[in-house]
Amino acid sequence: MNFADRLKQLPSASHLAALHLLGTDGQVLATIENKPGQTGSLVVYAALAALYGGRITPAAASLGLEWYAEHVADARAFPGKHPNIDRLLAWAEGGDAYGVAQQVAASALAAG
Repeated sequence: MNFADRLKQLPSASHLAALHLLGTDGQVLATIENKPGQTGSLVVYAALAALYGGRITPAAASLGLEWYAEHVADARAFPGKHPNIDRLLAWAEGGDAYGVAQQVAASALAAG
């Protein structure tokens, strides 16, 4: 299944403004914002965190790479072009689990 089709099957992340990826020390390693060019990654990482108890484990990272489908080959050929995939490639080979903190969009808070 290609990436676009996979995204249609994953839960919406429209309620999120961003996800903060946390290192093993709890410090923010990266932020994925809900904006053009990052929305697909936001959806992938949010779904992985939901499936794996709010963390990105090596198993979660491997599943995320399956979901990124055709983009993984491009990321491997051009390191740095797809930082959110590069991160999963590294995390899938490691042994640590990384936290995911949600930043809820103001519009979702107002609607709630």
